[in-house]
Amino acid sequence: MIGAARDPPSQSGKCVTPGDLYCPLRPSNSNVVINASGHVQELPRNFSLLSLAGIGLVVGNVWPAIGGSILVAIYNGGPPGVLYEFITVSVFYWLVAISIAELASAIPTSAGVYHWASVTPGVGTRLGKTLGFFAGWWNYLAWIMGAASMASIFGNTIVQMYALNHGGFEAKAWHVFIVYIITTWVSCAAVCFGNKAMPHVNNFGVFIILAGFIITIIVVTAMPGRGGRPPHAPSSFVWTEWTADIGYPDGFVFLAGMLNGAYSVGSVHATTPLSEEIPFPQINVPKAIGLQVSIGFVTGLSYLIAIMYAIHDFDALYDSPYPIAEIYRQATGSVAGATGLLALVMICIGLTVVGLLVDCGRTLWSLSRDKVTPFPNILGSINHSLDVPVASTVTSAALVTLLGCIYVGSTTAFNAFVGTFILLSSSGFLAAILPNLLTGRKNIKFGPFHLPGWVGFVVNGVACAYMLVWFVIYCFPYYLPTDAASMNYASLIWGGLTMLVALWWFFGVGDDYEGPQTTGGIISEAEAIKGAIKPVTSGQDV
Repeated sequence: MIGAARDPPSQSGKCVTPGDLYCPLRPSNSNVVINASGHVQELPRNFSLLSLAGIGLVVGNVWPAIGGSILVAIYNGGPPGVLYEFITVSVFYWLVAISIAELASAIPTSAGVYHWASVTPGVGTRLGKTLGFFAGWWNYLAWIMGAASMASIFGNTIVQMYALNHGGFEAKAWHVFIVYIITTWVSCAAVCFGNKAMPHVNNFGVFIILAGFIITIIVVTAMPGRGGRPPHAPSSFVWTEWTADIGYPDGFVFLAGMLNGAYSVGSVHATTPLSEEIPFPQINVPKAIGLQVSIGFVTGLSYLIAIMYAIHDFDALYDSPYPIAEIYRQATGSVAGATGLLALVMICIGLTVVGLLVDCGRTLWSLSRDKVTPFPNILGSINHSLDVPVASTVTSAALVTLLGCIYVGSTTAFNAFVGTFILLSSSGFLAAILPNLLTGRKNIKFGPFHLPGWVGFVVNGVACAYMLVWFVIYCFPYYLPTDAASMNYASLIWGGLTMLVALWWFFGVGDDYEGPQTTGGIISEAEAIKGAIKPVTSGQDV
């Protein structure tokens, strides 16, 4: 199937590999390569399936992320709440991931939900243009919030490692801020100047995340009860002793407590911004999503079970500014042991910040090339000496820095911004999946990964229902009674950001804005000959 180019052909498409398409519409420019987005291919396809799955694992980073933010989960039911809430929210996100993988197989583009939300309601429709525009911004802002939260967790990890080894040290917000800023800009430099090494960095990320997981599991399960240390917690404490005193009924506590699990597993689309940088993306991107989700669930659940059994003084967790450090100290019985385990978290989170800035930069670049953002000629450009969208990556790092400044001024305000990550990413998912469902799943040409018949409707429907219902639940106050300092401002922040996007939609975007046009089926001649890709028409089962 041939896709028309919407960009003027240029010689910037410099990599001709499987996954691209020669543009036959302009014979004088027959060497111009058009990819699934309908744009000229500008980035080299230097990622393999392993390195792409690596960035999914690095950005998802389930076990370090859930460990770094575990205090929120502990309040919502204690250890049983942590475990059962994680399992439940993971099941729902499997359905979201399957829905996203299907769209990525049909239209493997760096624009992700922005492109899919634009075409699933119908190409060129006013609804499609509007939904796509908002979905693109929601998705980008979610990545910014994710990068800010991970940089904060990295800063907290460094500061608490120091505090563990220096008795009497009192951590301040500005201590975390200094590490936060250094981490953000070192990561930005790594993304901009180390693009050729990035696949290898992601391969290393796979190794360190899995190795760190295995080491942590062995240590926290083997050391309690030995050498005079307190024994493991009883199974009743881990699996049945529900503890929640936050002012809500137990049922609602469980539902609201799924937020922490959603934060750790919610970035199921982490690999899609690199869809234009891997051969055979119609096949490899869904595979990478599957690897990310499955490995993340197994490591995350196993990690949670292990650290819950390592707790012997539950009340001490509430008094600790960074509970995972206290859990490690209780498990190992020593400051040195806890410091060593925190070092593993530190390395994993550091790689996550790098991966998130990769996603931030690619996402902003993909929006800018469609003139969705201010300064599109700058933010939508590629530095061809580095093969990186440098301007969009640096801009993203600057926005993450701005959120860090808010952290110094008010921890409550910063946490509200970070909590908005789930609302923003869910909004983008809904904007892409729900129109596909409501239009009978017939407006795109499905790729090799396609949900047949009623299965697609059920998977999409349950995924959308989950996001719609829990969008509201995640906006409730964290506990009752609440006050200005402890209020959940996620809905306010989401609403404020959405209003800013709306203002740009009405007053900043020109009348010539078209939005994405391709609906799938763009494959290269090489793929067709090899028989690796079999596009299917709307409604046709694979």
